[in-house]
Amino acid sequence: MENGSVYNETTEPQVKSPRRPFGCTLRHLWGWRLPTKALQAILSLLAVICEEVVEDCIKCSGLYFFEFTSCSAFLLSLLILCVYCTDVYETCGEDKVQRVNFWAMPTTGAFFLLASIVLAATSAESAVEKAACTFGFLASAAFLSETMIEYFHSRKQNVNRRSENPGSTQCATEDQPLNKQS
Repeated sequence: MENGSVYNETTEPQVKSPRRPFGCTLRHLWGWRLPTKALQAILSLLAVICEEVVEDCIKCSGLYFFEFTSCSAFLLSLLILCVYCTDVYETCGEDKVQRVNFWAMPTTGAFFLLASIVLAATSAESAVEKAACTFGFLASAAFLSETMIEYFHSRKQNVNRRSENPGSTQCATEDQPLNKQS
């Protein structure tokens, strides 16, 4: 008897999952999440571009802070978008990715809002600075709105879970003693 013949009839070769082109998929960016993530990246990029076009500044510290914040927000939004679209999502796990996203978005939105306010207060009122401020405020709104939407979705899921699985009730069989004592 050959060693391999015993297992040939019952053992099947392991099927490899089909490769995606460039390892990219949009299945984790369902519904509102894809447009929101794309909007965050686009608005952040427009804020960076407008800020880079500014030629003269009176108080440059506000412009530098806005530059740092807008560039960081753009890179962070691209990084999180790449995580959602690649195999890194499965590697890290849905809970970890959701948790990082849940804390990164409000932090980025708050810093972007602060940087936009500082730039508006210290700008020389040129058209390019006003455009950078506008895109900064819009981008911060996109980051903060995702946080609000995610918060309300998580609350809705918690309420739905509670209604599906009510707490202990008086007539539940789990609460009855195993042996009735007379």
